[in-house]
Amino acid sequence: MNQPQDSPKSARERFGTRAGFVLAAVGSAVGLGNMWRFPYQTAEGGGAAFLVAYVCMAFLIGVPMMLAEFAVGRRARQSAIGALRSVGGRRWAAMGLLFLATSTVIMAYLSVITGWALRYALDGLATGFHADAAGRYESIASGPSAVVFHLVSIAATVGIVVFGVRKGIERASMLLMPVLFLLLIGLAIWAATLPGAAEGYRFYLSPSLNELFDPVVLQGAAAHAFYSLSVGMGIMVTYSSYLSRSANLGRESAVIALSDFSVAFVAGLVVFPIVFGLGLSEDVGESTLGVLFISLPSAFAQMEALGRVVGTAFFIAVIVAAITSAVSLLEVAASILIDEWGWTRRRATLTSGFLIAAVGIVPALSLGALGIMDQVAAELLTVLGVLAIAVLVGWVMKHPEEELRIGASPGFARLIPVARFLIRYVAPPLLAYVSWIALRQTIRVIAGG
Repeated sequence: MNQPQDSPKSARERFGTRAGFVLAAVGSAVGLGNMWRFPYQTAEGGGAAFLVAYVCMAFLIGVPMMLAEFAVGRRARQSAIGALRSVGGRRWAAMGLLFLATSTVIMAYLSVITGWALRYALDGLATGFHADAAGRYESIASGPSAVVFHLVSIAATVGIVVFGVRKGIERASMLLMPVLFLLLIGLAIWAATLPGAAEGYRFYLSPSLNELFDPVVLQGAAAHAFYSLSVGMGIMVTYSSYLSRSANLGRESAVIALSDFSVAFVAGLVVFPIVFGLGLSEDVGESTLGVLFISLPSAFAQMEALGRVVGTAFFIAVIVAAITSAVSLLEVAASILIDEWGWTRRRATLTSGFLIAAVGIVPALSLGALGIMDQVAAELLTVLGVLAIAVLVGWVMKHPEEELRIGASPGFARLIPVARFLIRYVAPPLLAYVSWIALRQTIRVIAGG
């Protein structure tokens, strides 16, 4: 049988190498979701109870849904709106707008948090970390300076995406992702030497069965799995539209999911030994941002000169993870303007970046707004997006399994019916249940509960 060929219309931009695509997709998945949300959600979910639920959701639902997005994007060779319209019909274009809204909102507030990480990295380099970590956080978390560093973060992201898929996104991922992996591994090895590391590991790795079956923990684990794997936002639909027809989608999804889980897991091996080793465990669950921007800087301040080195390395890792995720979020919006309106990449990227920067001023001036945006986009809209893809690929798209078989290895080809079953019969009811819980939680957050 001849190797499938790309159609003329797919002469769009293309990843130059398999490694480039994988690292770009891993960079999207490995972001602040791993470095920021994972530690605090693990703390709030009872440690390893959340970890177990997260692993189950990521590999039983998240990976099949990533495959579903890959199938849509590679077959359609279009951005999120055009791909859903091509595969499902005109009515499904509205779901592409949901992806656009989700990615825009997430990037808008994540760029604010990236700006905080940049401030902390500069603290480590210039003066050392402040002893009053909570006071320092309050001074930089919102206000004019937060706006400035938010704009710096947006500018860095635009500077990468404007160069395109191969010269911008792929090159940046090939450079930044190995740096992130090396930094995290080094930090985890160092954290293991701390006197209280064992206590942190026990909290992290000892599950509580009662919390494991808590619906809120299940919802949080599901939302984080999808958020972390970058499904439900249009990212994987967009990135796979730049893939060769001969790519092995099963192999790529497995590598991306394992890399994402590994970074999230190792991040926990860094965070919890530090927090418990320095007696800061009571601070972990006080706020969603307490682990990363209060507890850890406080720990680094206690370690003086060593803390400056370790803390600076840690926040550089956070910045790298954040930028690689932001690149993928911005590409969703830029690719839509390129495909739907025929804009040049430069115009589409600059316009998208400007609009997202404007939206991000709101969370830069208000922590309350940031929390609401995170709840709405990451906890609710992402799950609704995954549910939409499950219905589209499971019940509307014609012969998705044929798309998955193109380029597949014999081993993965045997698993395609299993993936198809999970996408069609398991994912929709489970995602509908999780969406209902997320909706109730979102209403509670918006209402101030």
